Amino acid sequence: MTLLLVLILLPLLGAIALGALRGNDRLATLVALGVSIVELLLIVPLWIGYDPSGERIQQASSFDWIPAFGVHVSFGMDGIALVMIAVIALLVPIVIGALSSTDKLPEGRGVGGFLSLILVQEALTIAVFAATDVFLFYVLFEIMLIPMYFLIGYYGGPRRQYAAVKFFLYSFLGGLLMLASAIGAYSLADDRIGAGSFDWATLVEVVRDAPLSTQIWLFLGFFIAFAIKAPLVPFHTWLPDAAGQAPIGVAVLLVGVLDKVGTFGLLRYNLPMFPDASRELAPLVLVLAVIGILYGAILAAGQQDMKRLIAYVSISHFGFIALGIFAFTQQAQVGAVSYMLNHSLATGMLIVVIGMIALRGGSTRISDYGGMAKVTPILGGMLLVAGLSTLSLPGTNSFISEFLVLLGSFETRTPYAILATIGMVLAAAYVLWLYQRLMTGPVRGDALIGVGGGPGTAAAPEAAARKTIKDLSVREIGVLAPMVVLIIGLGLYPKPVLDTISPSVEATLEAVAPSTTSQEGN
Repeated sequence: MTLLLVLILLPLLGAIALGALRGNDRLATLVALGVSIVELLLIVPLWIGYDPSGERIQQASSFDWIPAFGVHVSFGMDGIALVMIAVIALLVPIVIGALSSTDKLPEGRGVGGFLSLILVQEALTIAVFAATDVFLFYVLFEIMLIPMYFLIGYYGGPRRQYAAVKFFLYSFLGGLLMLASAIGAYSLADDRIGAGSFDWATLVEVVRDAPLSTQIWLFLGFFIAFAIKAPLVPFHTWLPDAAGQAPIGVAVLLVGVLDKVGTFGLLRYNLPMFPDASRELAPLVLVLAVIGILYGAILAAGQQDMKRLIAYVSISHFGFIALGIFAFTQQAQVGAVSYMLNHSLATGMLIVVIGMIALRGGSTRISDYGGMAKVTPILGGMLLVAGLSTLSLPGTNSFISEFLVLLGSFETRTPYAILATIGMVLAAAYVLWLYQRLMTGPVRGDALIGVGGGPGTAAAPEAAARKTIKDLSVREIGVLAPMVVLIIGLGLYPKPVLDTISPSVEATLEAVAPSTTSQEGN
């Protein structure tokens, strides 16, 4: 059994164990946290054992599932998948550790069930990134919607049912389109090599030589599924509702990891399998990417709810990732993949900090706060760190990703790169505006002044707020500290991540180039 299989199975076993601990929330939390920490520790030997100069797919394992149709339970990872597996292994213990500081679950909803679903979600997400059989990938792509549906629909906010159903239907429809394209690719393999196959490596070799018109139709089935998941404009409308209604910990996983399945899919499936279609439709994708960058940034600046603001920030950032992928340069694609990691860290920390603010003040409305840094200076500092990473300040982790995306895009997609730079300016505006409204000036807002309750509240709002609003505890600082270290550490020294993903990006570009070059030369 490979270490990768252990990483998939361990959270499932942990979820089963939690089923026997209903009613004991404290013990359930400790067990879930222990399982997630072991999972994170296992990433260390997995990362050390990965050889960037070796085979593209490593830690491979395969078992027959439906032999008559060439379907296998096959797992493996390249550098891109390794980075995304490491991200979810990092975020899950942070989500569990911060649960009591960020979320108050609806009345009658047990912590044990919530944490079981979190662990199941972790296992399925790792399996999606590791799948090397296209049919298996589709099955996992759809199944992973189930725990997230219940996490939103059962544990979320007042409009949780609407948000959960919308999230599920959008993603499920996209998955059906992907299945249709996967069946088409299977049929091509049957025609060309005499045996249908869903093996990723086999389909890359077979489908890439198909006529352009065939590639375009198959490309669109996969692309729409991934564009919904990412989400790219105009397939994005489910995200603000889902992120706005999801519990804070669930929003971290939704925006920080699940969305990356979309951009990961573009790199793993669309580009290598349909190289000619990828080149042909690149201008369309780039237009959608730039629209997403500007649209998401503008709407983020106009939001009054902190969680919805982050959702639109993510839509803008996914535009940068799509721009980097379809610029077809190594610099831009390395930047896009590292952006997938760094967006997860920056946005994940931002969501956790906002959850801590909202639990203290009882509101996610920005107008309900003001001058909070005077009451909670450490919390204000954490918000500033997360915000500066979100706007890609030099010295933070996101800067190198955004810089590489724009630098690589300028080489081949200059007009799109110029328009995208406007998004950087807007990012500074909405992040600084958020921080200013929440943290600076005199103490104000119903969430802070209203909590005092006594006759002296109006006369001394800061004193009243201090009586009820506490700064970060040692435990809360410990939860956020790893993200601060990574944000600063990867900002100053991104080499380990860039060295890990660069060979996989190079292999992706090589898979795109030959077919395209051949076609252009005809």
